[in-house]
Amino acid sequence: MKEGIKARIVALNILKEVTVKHRALDDILKSDKEYSLLDNRDKSFCRMLVSTCLRRYGQINDILRQALKKPDKKIKPPIIYKILQIGVTQIMFMDVPNHAAVDITVELAEIYGAGDKKSFVNGVLRTVTREGGKWSSKQDIPRLNTPDWLLNEWIKDYGIATTIEIGQANMVEAPLDFTIRDNDRIDEWAEILDGNILPTGTIRRRESSGVNITNLDGFEAGAWWIQDISASLAVKIMGNINGKKIVDLCAAPGGKTMQLVTNGADVIAVDRSARRMQKLKENLDRINITANVKIEIADALAWQSNEDIDILLLDAPCSATGTIRRHPDLVHIKTYEDMEKLVDLQKRLLDNAFSKLKSGGILIYCTCSLQKDEGENRIEEFLSNNKKEAKRIPITAEEIGKIEGIINDNGDIRIMPFHLAAMGGMDGFFISRIMKL
Repeated sequence: MKEGIKARIVALNILKEVTVKHRALDDILKSDKEYSLLDNRDKSFCRMLVSTCLRRYGQINDILRQALKKPDKKIKPPIIYKILQIGVTQIMFMDVPNHAAVDITVELAEIYGAGDKKSFVNGVLRTVTREGGKWSSKQDIPRLNTPDWLLNEWIKDYGIATTIEIGQANMVEAPLDFTIRDNDRIDEWAEILDGNILPTGTIRRRESSGVNITNLDGFEAGAWWIQDISASLAVKIMGNINGKKIVDLCAAPGGKTMQLVTNGADVIAVDRSARRMQKLKENLDRINITANVKIEIADALAWQSNEDIDILLLDAPCSATGTIRRHPDLVHIKTYEDMEKLVDLQKRLLDNAFSKLKSGGILIYCTCSLQKDEGENRIEEFLSNNKKEAKRIPITAEEIGKIEGIINDNGDIRIMPFHLAAMGGMDGFFISRIMKL
């Protein structure tokens, strides 16, 4: 068996799980036995191969349509088409020599019991090596790689030009951001982690691809945790929270909870998932700060409390389309119907969360979705329904490191994946701050 073939076999199987069975990539990687048996180098290659294929899926299929003599004829057995997708990914979008990509992909056909298709696979991929560059130069990248329902939502919300920018930004792998436990040591940790300090104090590693974070300095000691700069802003806009009673609703896996705890807040972390809350507890144990945090496993819709709450953070379940750069499988597993169900849930969560606040209490609502139906529209509807009880507190540039262009006309944060593009972009995010009168 040729070197690297095992990683490609595992990648092919994972690709089927995502695109056919619509399973989340991270869940597969955590549970797939064959993936776990790969060495670190093969794991990195396998993950990159799958992620790249998922990210460029529409382009890959478009190239194959042009390379096949009869593109409308079903290829049998179906695994051959998946094998071709894996081959085109390597030829067009990865740093793999063409001859190696073709030879090893042809071998995959034989391994999967389709040796009679080897010459077919070879011919198609040889055509791609000759013509693929010309075909790809004429492709409409955002349209090909984005589901129609999502394109329509973004065009409705932002127009065509911004939608194109979003689609282009989603083709770039997301960088690796760190939140540092001890703010006084940010400069020191930026050097240790080989990173740049972003305007809000987040550290962004210069090279993120293939990094095993558990091997980095400071992981075992709990000196930092992984958290995109966008997600960190929800806590940044709370100001001085030392000694304040703060509820983190829908808290797992705990990035914001850790921010709250390390900044001196008295925290109640609530989430319905016992498994995800176990991960949150492990993260808190790792940073060695557990004294001022209470963990409660409960449904946020039914959660009750007699506490005198200063701030309630609601990071609501959402379609997560602002994180497509980080999770390219999302476009293969999320649907418009999923978003509709989430919008209904967000409405109910907002109402329940707000009811728990005292007069003068603050609600921070955020989602990592790009659709306005999960962000701006939810807040406008909520404020309209609670005119006598709720007031938006506009967020200022000074609170978020003076990052340009991410505060909208209403004073809410609306982040696109192309913001801070020169530094590597940001996860798409929406944040609003509301006071109970």
